[in-house]
Amino acid sequence: MAMPAKDSLRLVDAAFRDTTAKLPRALRRAILAVAVLAVMVAAASAIMEGPLRRSIERRMNESLTGYHVRLPKLRAHLLGLAITLENLTVRQTAHPEPPVLVVPKLHASVEWKELLTFHLVADFEFDEPRVHLDLTQLRKESEDKIPVKNRGWQRAFEAIYPLKINLLEIRDADFTYVDEDPRRPLTITHFNLTANNIRNIHSPEDAYPSPVEAEGVILKSGRGRFAGHADFLREPYAAVHAVFRLSRVPLDYFRPMLERSSIRIHGASLSTRGEMEYAPTGKTARLDGLTIRGVRVDLLHSPETASAERARDAAIARNVRKASNAPGLQIETRTLSVVDSEVGLVNRARTPPYRVFLSHADLKVSNLSNQFRQGPANARLTGLFMGEGRSVAEGTFRPARAGPDFDLSVRIGDTPLTAMNDLLRAYGKFDVVGGTFSMYTQLKVHGGRVDGYLKPFFSDVDVYDRRQDRSKSLFHKAYEAIVGALSNLLENPGSDKLATKATISGPVGGSSMNTLQTIVRLIQNAFFKAILPGFERAVTGKK
Repeated sequence: MAMPAKDSLRLVDAAFRDTTAKLPRALRRAILAVAVLAVMVAAASAIMEGPLRRSIERRMNESLTGYHVRLPKLRAHLLGLAITLENLTVRQTAHPEPPVLVVPKLHASVEWKELLTFHLVADFEFDEPRVHLDLTQLRKESEDKIPVKNRGWQRAFEAIYPLKINLLEIRDADFTYVDEDPRRPLTITHFNLTANNIRNIHSPEDAYPSPVEAEGVILKSGRGRFAGHADFLREPYAAVHAVFRLSRVPLDYFRPMLERSSIRIHGASLSTRGEMEYAPTGKTARLDGLTIRGVRVDLLHSPETASAERARDAAIARNVRKASNAPGLQIETRTLSVVDSEVGLVNRARTPPYRVFLSHADLKVSNLSNQFRQGPANARLTGLFMGEGRSVAEGTFRPARAGPDFDLSVRIGDTPLTAMNDLLRAYGKFDVVGGTFSMYTQLKVHGGRVDGYLKPFFSDVDVYDRRQDRSKSLFHKAYEAIVGALSNLLENPGSDKLATKATISGPVGGSSMNTLQTIVRLIQNAFFKAILPGFERAVTGKK
């Protein structure tokens, strides 16, 4: 049973008399008064904790739309004009598990040093908060048609403490997003953030008065750091200007989201550094360097993914058009590098399915920007076509309002034709046991038109082999034997080469296509409308 307050005071008085008997009477009375006041404040704090906890919980819930707050414990500190919230939990009403936010400890108090400048503001400290989102919760968020800024988050946190936040500290936070595969969450851990002078107390009305620093671990092995200044009072939304650095961020975790757009990715890490500004007056991102290392990426095509591919291409084209030369938006990359990687195209709509690819690929792009005034970008790509044919592609890409505008040259060295057998079976209904393939092309795209040429070479073609073709039908063996015999008759004397040249000229689709889509379309058309038909005519004698 709790001791009555009157008895507690008697015990305090008795203990006080024993320990301060030798002190002057006036000093003893002063100390006793302070002790009694402390006991009374502590008792008042304990008494008010329950009603205050319920009041804060109720006002937070009244502020939020689509979410529910649970506050099981609160401690009040009247002497320090502070409160501590413990295990604050926020759940989405439609999908309450897991909670979207859990804060084991949130301490709010007066920022005492600012009282010296006659400003009454607050200091908020979040210890080890955990944020968790999944695909189901995000889909519900998008269905509700209520913007995040209108869901009452700011009002909810203002309900915790009556003073405006001037110092915000987040210590050792964890952020988790689960897409379709719960075994592969996207995580930012050990996240720390400090933002000071949020209320712009010490600075004149300059652009960015509030220093901000943040750092964290991205996807277990990556590191991120952000340092700069912000203006949290800017209207209609806050502004920030900072430098940043990302290192060794693994891209493999984005695989489930990319696969929904028919893009398959394996491996790779991303590193970059630069400067960014996000403000109502404009948005800028300048990357001093961006490096992607060790990625294997395939563009997938099949009857089942055709709609996803069209949606992906339309989204890319729409976003590129929106960003191109957009006022108030500037994106610059001094150097973009893709190192020791592999890129391929997988076609499952043919029989048999096939994959064409470039391995050991190194790409370097300089002066890449969405603003036309920055001038053209230059790119150089090297690698091994089908794992063996040494290849080089070089291009100059000019930004233009009318659509893609670039010059491109490609050289593919001696590639064993046996590596392309699936492709030959899919389109020519035959395969080879020997021979090499090479190609040279130069293209110029300007004003919605393409002009150039493509010249493929086939050397030492050997179509029929009894040991390889033992399981094939008699009819198919005869067909391949005829193909092989005709190819020998058509070889250039002394060179053992088959060559054809295709002139490429015509419209490319106008401004509705972006540069990457245009290049892919040209390569597909060149390969399937010029190279393969040319090869088949050369080895079969068909017109």
